[in-house]
Amino acid sequence: MDNTEKLLKQLEKNAHITPEQLSIVLGEDQEEIKKTIRKLESEKVIVGYNAQIDWDKTERELVTAMIEVKVTPQRGDGFDRVAARIYQYPEVTSVYLLSGGFDLVVMIEGKTLKEVAHFVSSKLATIDAVTGTATHFVLKKYKDKGVLFEETPEEDRRIVVI
Repeated sequence: MDNTEKLLKQLEKNAHITPEQLSIVLGEDQEEIKKTIRKLESEKVIVGYNAQIDWDKTERELVTAMIEVKVTPQRGDGFDRVAARIYQYPEVTSVYLLSGGFDLVVMIEGKTLKEVAHFVSSKLATIDAVTGTATHFVLKKYKDKGVLFEETPEEDRRIVVI
């Protein structure tokens, strides 16, 4: 693994890490690290910095859904044009091209189950190239992008039955 990849891995784990800290971890000059980060940002290798939030520990009520979508590919554009149309909606947080039984997976957030259902029926299913959907609701998040959301169990609290 070269130093650029190591730098990216460190930023992916902790976008809050400073160039000074990176210089210690990677054994590189701090100014060189800053230069590399600016270059990676300008080349759109680094496309943003995000905080991982455990929304379950806040007052925010949110429903997250994963929607598998079957799509008829568009001539000359494949799945790109359909994916671009879908990711324009503000409730869409992620869109991925898949292999297997479905072509795309769309992650959305809504205030209620009804709001998510309305999105699927009135916005997603009405796109001409969409031929089918399957909606799954996220019940609990355990780990996301390498970050654990579940606290490790302290001890076994089961009652011993003899």
